[in-house]
Amino acid sequence: MDKKIRWLRVSYRTGAIIDALAAVQMLSPNIFAVTNNLNNFQPAAEYHYAMGMGASLMIGWTVLLLWADRKPFERKGVLGITIIPVIFGLILNEIAAVQSQFISAGTMLPIWICQAFLVLLFGYSYFNARGKSV
Repeated sequence: MDKKIRWLRVSYRTGAIIDALAAVQMLSPNIFAVTNNLNNFQPAAEYHYAMGMGASLMIGWTVLLLWADRKPFERKGVLGITIIPVIFGLILNEIAAVQSQFISAGTMLPIWICQAFLVLLFGYSYFNARGKSV
């Protein structure tokens, strides 16, 4: 398989797996609490509603990445819009959560490292494939 296609597919599939895991976390308050070191977490109806909306979008993005994997070069733009506004939007939201003292920066650090990895992976794959015609 062409190395450029391989990098695109690794990006799409890695993103899809991480998004699917995030959706599971969003749909389960217990998993969310454990993975974010939140003791005595008792979410209200507003949390369930907001996370249900977010999980639906996360599942949709999982499907979008798998759809992009079907035609890697033609749909490489999905990687760009996954970086901006999706990943950067999540980072801004997480910074706000840390600043409000809802979640500690130490708890967010592994997530930020994962997000940095995704930005680098997606950016590399996108720019590596530019100019390639199919």
